[in-house]
Amino acid sequence: MSRPYRVLGFLLVVAGFAYAAFLSPRLPDPLPSHWDAAGRVNGTMPKPWGVFIVPLVMAVLWLLFLVLPRMSPRGFEMGSFASAWGILTVSILAFMLFVEVLTLNAAQTRANLSPKPIFAAIGVLFVVIGGVMRKVTRNFFAGIRTPWTLASEEVWNRTHRLGSKIFMAAGLVAVAAALFDLGWWVPLAALLVGPLVPVIYSYMTYRRLYPHATS
Repeated sequence: MSRPYRVLGFLLVVAGFAYAAFLSPRLPDPLPSHWDAAGRVNGTMPKPWGVFIVPLVMAVLWLLFLVLPRMSPRGFEMGSFASAWGILTVSILAFMLFVEVLTLNAAQTRANLSPKPIFAAIGVLFVVIGGVMRKVTRNFFAGIRTPWTLASEEVWNRTHRLGSKIFMAAGLVAVAAALFDLGWWVPLAALLVGPLVPVIYSYMTYRRLYPHATS
């Protein structure tokens, strides 16, 4: 991962801790930490864990994003898509910061938490993932990693070309559903079913390319 992405990721983590520390004195104890599909609170956590859980997870993820490329074995190096890895890192951390802001604000105001902005944010994240997916070469930590994509570079490339389109389409459906208030089940179906298609496709492509391979 290049230095600008490392720095930007670090700044997002710092922003997460700063925002949590800023709101902490204004937040109730226990803190609302889970909401149902209707946006009603159905779970709490004590302070300070409830306040800082998201920035702590962000910090762990940022460290993992830094370390994982160095752990990738020979033949599966991740340097060829360092920029894509950096975009994924920053996008996931930005998404988590967005969720932190939404949840802490809802906890502060004791208001219901609408799932629409979260579904929209997940949709945007899917679009970003789909946009960089074509650049991801075979590795063990990013992309559509099935036994069949890892076994064949051709299967990996074909699966990721399809997966790029499907992830972007699923993300756009989720964003549109949130914007036009189509209900929670439409974006949920798109975000759950969409990623299954490339997995099935990878198996079918492998069997087609290598019909005599052992199971």
